[in-house]
Amino acid sequence: MAFKISDECVSCGACAAECPIGAISEGTPYSINADECVSCGACAGVCPMGAISEE
Repeated sequence: MAFKISDECVSCGACAAECPIGAISEGTPYSINADECVSCGACAGVCPMGAISEE
């Protein structure tokens, strides 16, 4: 199951820097490509806003 970024995202970039496969795209809010996400959870662990959760 892929992870999803909610509207609480402040576009800090911490998640994109942590993603080992580059599945996170810059934007407001950032977004995760569900087809590429391997559900490792690395992004959720570094999000200061708690804006990332499993779908």
